[in-house]
Parts: sequence; structure tokens; C-alpha cells
Amino acid sequence: MAQPDDMFGDEDYPAYTMGRAAEITGASQDFLRRLDEAKLFNPYRSAGGHRRYSRYQLRLAARARELVAQGTALEAACRIIILEDQLQEARHHHAEHQRDQRVDAA
Repeated sequence: MAQPDDMFGDEDYPAYTMGRAAEITGASQDFLRRLDEAKLFNPYRSAGGHRRYSRYQLRLAARARELVAQGTALEAACRIIILEDQLQEARHHHAEHQRDQRVDAA
């Protein structure tokens, strides 16, 4: 079982209530619900059914809020963020592959 100190360093740990998440991101609670409905992310649900958000999800929500504030439709903003996230993951894997090739060549 994870210890509290381990969880604080985990960007995927659902540490934030909806109210706190809204405060941190500058978004309304309704906006966060709409991101859930748009399937940008799926917040963890507490035993009581309350949404809990991770730092990773807060970054996505803040990016969505930024795009929507610039005039992008919510659904389009969610798609853009998903594609940005996939691109970042692909770049990360590519960099790891490049490092592995250099190690193998040495």
C-alpha cells in the first residue's frame, strides 16, 4: 500500500476535491463537470461519489480553460489536448528509444 509521502509525489493521485480543483485551475465546477462529460478525463470517485482530481487532470483542465477562453469550442479543445498529450507521449518514447540505441551502440 502506498504511503502518504509516496502519494504526494504522484501526479496521478486524486488529491483534490472539485472545489479545490476549480480554485486551482480558475475554472468553475460546472466547467470541470463538462470536461468529465466530454471525456477529457475521468476523475476518481470517492466512496461518497464525489469527484477527486489529480495534478495531471488539473493541468489538462487548465489547458482546456485556456483554449476555451481563446474561443475554441469545448469539444475541439478536448480533442486538441488529447492530441497534444499523445504527441508528448510519443516524443518521450522516441527519446527513450534514441537513448537505448546510443547505449547499445557504445
